Amino acid sequence: MAADITQSDNNQSNDGELYAKHEKIYPRAVSGIFATWRVIGVLVLLGGYYFVPWFNWDGHQAVLFDLPARKFYIFGLTFWPQDFFYLAILLILAALSLFFFTALAGRLWCGYACPQTVWTEAFLWIERKIEGDRNKQMKLAKAPWSARKLRIKGTKQFIWVAFSLWTGFTFVGYFTPITELWQSTIDITLGPWETFWVFFYGFATYGNAGWMREQVCIYMCPYARFQSAMFDKNTLVISYDQDRGEPRGSRKKTDDYQDKGLGECIDCTLCVQVCPTGIDIRQGLQYECIGCAACIDVCNQVMEKMHYPKNLICYTTENAIEGNPTKIIRPRIVVYAILLAAITSALIYAMLIRMPLELDIIRDRNALYRETHEGLIENIYNLKVVNMDTQPHRYSLKITGIDQLKLIQRQKDIHVPAGQVINLPIRVQVDPINLDKAGSDLQFTLQAIDKPELTVIETGRFIGPLLR
Repeated sequence: MAADITQSDNNQSNDGELYAKHEKIYPRAVSGIFATWRVIGVLVLLGGYYFVPWFNWDGHQAVLFDLPARKFYIFGLTFWPQDFFYLAILLILAALSLFFFTALAGRLWCGYACPQTVWTEAFLWIERKIEGDRNKQMKLAKAPWSARKLRIKGTKQFIWVAFSLWTGFTFVGYFTPITELWQSTIDITLGPWETFWVFFYGFATYGNAGWMREQVCIYMCPYARFQSAMFDKNTLVISYDQDRGEPRGSRKKTDDYQDKGLGECIDCTLCVQVCPTGIDIRQGLQYECIGCAACIDVCNQVMEKMHYPKNLICYTTENAIEGNPTKIIRPRIVVYAILLAAITSALIYAMLIRMPLELDIIRDRNALYRETHEGLIENIYNLKVVNMDTQPHRYSLKITGIDQLKLIQRQKDIHVPAGQVINLPIRVQVDPINLDKAGSDLQFTLQAIDKPELTVIETGRFIGPLLR
């Protein structure tokens, strides 16, 4: 099955042209267990996207990527550019999760959580509320232009555009404090970059979810093209039971379809009408299938009305279709699971032991060293103290590594506000008799006075004269 993924007939040209002419798809609304899960997914994901920026946490926006200040706030955590490797780990986890869930259960991501799917569902809901169900939408599309059609279409477009702009506004609100962004919008003082990204992201949402819809999944998304590489005979996919359904044909509920030589499929085409990409699942697994399971819901409803067994279309595996046992635990699943568990554990451990304090030692490069009037060898350093904690702290500095060294610092009380960086110029003086070589290592220990567990130790280099 995985090796026989083919393109559906509705995307093939009948006259030999390279590309088929696009025809708008009007998915029929459907209810059922999988439709309910899709609605829950849309509400949770879009609800989180639109409402999270409006919440505050410890005096700042709950989730804010403050690029000018180079600080990323995620609830109670503050990340700095130095923490970029956490993002790399998260991207690796996201990729491995996609591989793991695809090998295990097919295109769950596409059907329930992909932004394209989620926003398309929202736009379809708006369209149905304004234009009506599938039949009314198709009838309206074929009707000549009139005041009524212009009013309905205009209302839909207006709400789509407003919803798209709000989406773009919310996106920018993750990078600029959203309350400030809202005030600037009201005062018409929005900056050029904020304005650009509000309209750019809004336009992308409007185009992808409102107009392109299934074309993004079919032509633009690379995932559909390489999914077969992650499928095997034990991968959960949506499939039509050919043995039960064929030969298909219409009949009355009271008819004995077996006497007529028919299968259980009544050829109602509802599975095609509810498909958001417009494919016919009865033609086999196709790369356009996003695994939303709308065809399963509607087919089960038909089977109930006909008093036939459910799951003529269902989640299954190629092995199950062929009558072989399905193996959930298999090498690739085990490898993915081990990698996910190991990397996730490492990330959690790194977050738990993460020290919200950083000390950068920058040695004055204008001179290797200088000799004071007292005959001492002096090196000059500029220390950059980064307080990545959510509370201000006072720190003490201690330097070791050379006997009887002398630390001279203007700022005795090193006070650093929460989430701030200060520069601390210092001088280190050493008697030449305590230098046994031209270069020696120094240990700089910075400790919070009010919170001793916040301690960081860094190594610096002290340069002296060459020994003869």
